[in-house]
Amino acid sequence: MLPLLLTLWQVAAVQAEPPPDSLVYNGRLNELAVEIPKAPAEIEVDGVLDEPVWNTAAILTGFSQYSPVDGRPAEDSTEVRVWYSSQAIYFGVKAYDAYGSVRATLADRDRIESDDQVRILLDTFDDGRGAFLFAVNPLGVQADGVRNEGVGFGRADHSPDFVFDSEGRVTDYGYEVEIRIPFKSLRYQAASVQDWGINIIRIVQRTGQEQTWTPARRGRASFLAQSGKLVGLKDMRRGLVLDLNPLATAKVSGTEEADGWDYGGGTPEFGVNVRWGMMPNFTLNGTINPDFSQVEADVGQVPVDPRFAVSFPEKRPFFVEGSENFNTPNDLVYSRRIGAPLAAAKLTGRMGATNIGILSAVDDESLSRSGEDRPIYNIVRLRTNFGESSTAGAIYTDKIDGESFNRVVGGDARIIFARQYELQLQGVQSFSDDGGETLSGPLWEATIDRTGRTFGLRYSIKGVHPDFRTGAGFVNRTDILRPSLTHRFTRFGSPDALLQNWTIRASMNGVYDYNEFFEGRGPLEALLRLHNSFDLSGGWRLQATPLLERVRFDPAFYAGYGLERLAAAGLDTVPFILPDPQVNIGLSGGLETPQFKRFSGKLDFTVARDVNYFETGHVRLTAVTLEADWRPTDRVRVNGRYLHQRRVRPGDGSRFSTANIPRVKVEYQVSRPMFFRLVAQYTSQERDVLRDPSTGQPFLIRGSESEPYVFSTARSSNDLRLDALFSYQPTPGTVFFAGYGSSLAEPEPLRLTDLQRVNDGFFLKLSYLFRL
Repeated sequence: MLPLLLTLWQVAAVQAEPPPDSLVYNGRLNELAVEIPKAPAEIEVDGVLDEPVWNTAAILTGFSQYSPVDGRPAEDSTEVRVWYSSQAIYFGVKAYDAYGSVRATLADRDRIESDDQVRILLDTFDDGRGAFLFAVNPLGVQADGVRNEGVGFGRADHSPDFVFDSEGRVTDYGYEVEIRIPFKSLRYQAASVQDWGINIIRIVQRTGQEQTWTPARRGRASFLAQSGKLVGLKDMRRGLVLDLNPLATAKVSGTEEADGWDYGGGTPEFGVNVRWGMMPNFTLNGTINPDFSQVEADVGQVPVDPRFAVSFPEKRPFFVEGSENFNTPNDLVYSRRIGAPLAAAKLTGRMGATNIGILSAVDDESLSRSGEDRPIYNIVRLRTNFGESSTAGAIYTDKIDGESFNRVVGGDARIIFARQYELQLQGVQSFSDDGGETLSGPLWEATIDRTGRTFGLRYSIKGVHPDFRTGAGFVNRTDILRPSLTHRFTRFGSPDALLQNWTIRASMNGVYDYNEFFEGRGPLEALLRLHNSFDLSGGWRLQATPLLERVRFDPAFYAGYGLERLAAAGLDTVPFILPDPQVNIGLSGGLETPQFKRFSGKLDFTVARDVNYFETGHVRLTAVTLEADWRPTDRVRVNGRYLHQRRVRPGDGSRFSTANIPRVKVEYQVSRPMFFRLVAQYTSQERDVLRDPSTGQPFLIRGSESEPYVFSTARSSNDLRLDALFSYQPTPGTVFFAGYGSSLAEPEPLRLTDLQRVNDGFFLKLSYLFRL
């Protein structure tokens, strides 16, 4: 009791001398138009708010709870001081925590999701559509990115990195951080006097709460439209904004040959990235021979439906910077299609109310169809604002590969009305010539969404023509039409209740063959879900989703399936006749712990009588994903992830497939810019011979009518991937990476006694950011 009283007395002592009322802006009182003072000083960012200029700063206080329940005063007191100079804007944060349970670790950049943190959203064009995000944990470790309305609502894209300064320290009353964001790192309006949108978010891991300076409400279609404003900013000078980022990389790869291991490569490759801030609202980027960025293997995925492709995130610095200017409702710009560019250029910015993104790239000839041509990509994305929060956009992409080409052109719109409603529309057309075969088809989508606090709905329909192609984008499946209807009901608990938030989402989804839909035929798939999510006091989360599904198999996918039959002349192959539609039931759920001081965990599971799309039969599915984060010290992080999937044929109990993917990542943070990392991922997958579910006969399969039938074969792989990395990254763009990766295999799963090295490699990367 005495330590708690002492802590409360210390908090009161810090707040004993209130600032003048003219400097204080209380969010709960809707004092959201902030006139921040301008000072000629430039200060050292050391995490201590002891310079005299902080006493003249504007003070943002009066935070509200946003999640799990909105509309309540925040349980924790937060004070954010703001001022600016000609070159930068400064933030000083005092975050009070009377319980002394601040979560803070020394972590790599963008890895503070388990820590207490303060996030600053700066809408520098003051349009309520997009914002820069700068986040800092109590020790000053940084995370940054962008947040755009209409794309992953409620989530930020942490791929972009910006140069800014931050320091922090844990105190007796909570924590204190100091932040300097140079105007060189921002894009903003060209006006002499301008207003910026602003909101401050505080994440408190002890309670699992998200708190905001403005009294933001969940029942609004736009979060950024509920921001406050920094008013009357003027005389901001960026100076020359020219970043030169030369880089050198080297890779050595080894494979086993008959006479031993053969290693190739090692010759250094040189490249350069250039960023020129032509104007405050326009940036030109260029790159020659950009670097690789995959310093560890992508997290393993198990394809459960062979009709859908899988995608992986972009991590290369040139492509992630300004990527928000190329976002579309569907992924029509997927830069990982550009595999090994020789050179590329990109223009991003804003002209009036219109965002502009232009990208051109020349890819390596090894990625062309002929192996001799150099594929060329050209992308233009325009998006303009209208109304209070609405947008309209246009997209054009093309890929030219020798005599082949693919072009996509179209438009989209996001219309906000009555504050709670969002209408999103998109329609594009592709034109392709694939080796003499000319194809053309549309992709279109329409969605209406009501974001009410206690009741919401989302109705959507999306169609992808069988001849639609996108050489620069990612569409996981064509020749489908997908309607979806979802109703959401949310109940909120009282402040002292165990249940803080219970949300039910009742959804009906269908998948149709594109042409059959217009002919009036029924769906290939019809799925009913009742998703329940529970936010409990203290940060616990539960989920439970029963589902009911009816499946009719697509004849086009099984056109190459056949069976062997005894005829008068001997054995013959006859086409496979699809079975009747099937009905499946299942239950999925999950449990997520709070972010304890040293541990957090997550469990997801599915048990179901599921469909086997490979064989057109039933399987009993058991799928479990376990994930745990352990932080034994403030410098060590251990992440463990285990994925298990098992499919068993119900008729004879035989196993159709299994997948086991354990993954362990261990990081030791020597200092803020330096860490060591080791990742081990074991992928064990088995799949039986494909069999007719009614007779048990093995399938014969051919790729086309001109190819012969061949028997399906069983598949098995047991691979271990090891990746080790030393990283030194004092600022974005200035890095030194030294890494080693090795792939091993063994005949029996998870034995670890007969592993044989298949290939390995070493890599180095050195780059330096010259900010002129």
